[in-house]
Amino acid sequence: MKRLNLKNLDEFFALLSKKSKLYIPVDQEKGAKYKLYEKGDELSNSLNTLRSAKDFFFPQTEDVASFNVNGKNIEIIDQRCETEDFIVFGVRACDVKSFEILDSVFLASPVDTYYQNRRNHGTIISLACNNPESTCFCKSFGISASKPLGDVRAYKTQDYLYLEVLTEKGEKLLNGLGNILEETDGADAISLSKEIDEKIEKLPLANLKPSDFRDKQLEVFNSPKWKQLSSACLGCGACTFVCPTCQCYDIREFKVNGTVKRFRCWDSCMYNDFTLMAHGTPRVTGLERFRQRFMHKLVYYPMNNNGVYGCVGCGRCLQKCPIKMNIVKVMKSLGE
Repeated sequence: MKRLNLKNLDEFFALLSKKSKLYIPVDQEKGAKYKLYEKGDELSNSLNTLRSAKDFFFPQTEDVASFNVNGKNIEIIDQRCETEDFIVFGVRACDVKSFEILDSVFLASPVDTYYQNRRNHGTIISLACNNPESTCFCKSFGISASKPLGDVRAYKTQDYLYLEVLTEKGEKLLNGLGNILEETDGADAISLSKEIDEKIEKLPLANLKPSDFRDKQLEVFNSPKWKQLSSACLGCGACTFVCPTCQCYDIREFKVNGTVKRFRCWDSCMYNDFTLMAHGTPRVTGLERFRQRFMHKLVYYPMNNNGVYGCVGCGRCLQKCPIKMNIVKVMKSLGE
């Protein structure tokens, strides 16, 4: 394990930014957001960023292709330009886990080459959660906030940043940084990890356990509880917008000066025009749309992925839902 004196944190960031583009969480007016590092930027102490790190691999909007149309001749222009390596620092354990869920969707056959390209170029430095919040429940899904995954795992104490290499990509990243890093046994980091585990055990949702509904699909689908659970839902989509594992998207096209541009943008199963087709939409009521979202997270995804749930317990939806209806209440109600 390596150690960095926090007095040299700016120098550390500067060295990393010379290797590749570096993004760190920075406090802004409405909360922490990832920002391209510039000299003088201060690392946020917030637990979670407003939006998750999935934006780096599955952005909210992206150009897919352009088409120049000249009579019967069509020229296809590949819009991909993300060929530079980049580093994301400070990713929490829940968000790192979300990458695995997105991988299972976008890297399965047929591979989404846009997503794959970004994954290949990105290096993740995760950061242990010193002070988990009351809305955190990553432990429910077997995620360790004290031992986040990624390419490099980091622990931040009062005086030092401890760095533990987890992959070859991570080892390559830390090589060549000079004498700014020193070797250490990591005793303080191990102690901090234990402290974090103790804090997690005291959180309000520490004992929340998701039920295994894989053999009860129809029973859960037809449960009368959906009516009450969905009754106050506004269908605003805030929960899907901040969720690190939501992967719904739409493809749109528009024409500008003879060129047709195609782009991909996030969509939400909570919207009444989601999957809208010529004959209408298959889910005409708010109840059906509400049920689809949570059935996918808690039933459909585990059925197709060996019991892995489509939620990572980051708690963002608990914080952002305007009517305080969230996946925790659904899990508790259906699990009774």
